[in-house]
Amino acid sequence: MSVITGGKLKLVQAALKLATERSNLTSLGLRELAREAGLNPNTFYRHFKNLDELGLQVLGYIAGEMKAGVRELRMVAESSEQAATNTVAFVYNYFLENKAATTVAVRELYGPSPILRRALEQQLNASAREMAEDILDRGLIPRGLSEQTVQEISHMTIRYILFRAMDYIEKPAQREAIQQETERFINRQFRGALLDHLSNDELDALTSGLAETD
Repeated sequence: MSVITGGKLKLVQAALKLATERSNLTSLGLRELAREAGLNPNTFYRHFKNLDELGLQVLGYIAGEMKAGVRELRMVAESSEQAATNTVAFVYNYFLENKAATTVAVRELYGPSPILRRALEQQLNASAREMAEDILDRGLIPRGLSEQTVQEISHMTIRYILFRAMDYIEKPAQREAIQQETERFINRQFRGALLDHLSNDELDALTSGLAETD
C-alpha cells in the first residue's frame, strides 16, 4: 500500500467526504475540494493533473489496507470455511469503519468515468487473483478443483461482497444475517464446483446415498 501524506492526503480525504454527498468523484468542484481540504485551489495541480487522477489515488487509498488485512487472514486459515468466516467478518467490519470509502467505491464501479471504472475492475480482478492464489497455495479446498474454477469463484465472491456492502452499512438489523448469507454463498460455490467435477454415475451414487439417509 503506497503511503500518501501532506496536501495530497488532505485532498484524498476531502474527496472521500464530499463524494459521499454527491453521485461520483468526477462531479466535485476544485474550489470546494480545496476548501474542504483547507488548501489553496492551485494546490490541487501540484498533486494531480485532473479529477480522474485524483480518483485513481482515492481508489488506491481505499483498496490497500483492506487487501493487506484480508490476505493476512487467509494465510493463517486452516480451511476454506475458516477463511470465508474470517474474511467476511474483516471486510464487513472494514466497510463499517470506512463508510465513505465503501460508498465511493460502489458508486464509481458504475460511475461516468471510464478511467475509474477500469481502475476499479482492475483492483477487483487483482483481489480475485490474490484470493485464488492464496486458496490454492494454502490447500484450503479439497483436491479436484482446477485453478480456473477457483479463480471464477474468487471473482464472483469479490463482487458479491461489494454488492452487499451498502446493505450491510445501511441496515444494522440485517448485518449478522448478511454476514452469514455471504459465508454460505462462498462455501456453496466451492461445494457446488466439486459436484460439477463428478461423473453422472458418481452423482447418481451420491444422490442415492442421500436419499437412503432421509
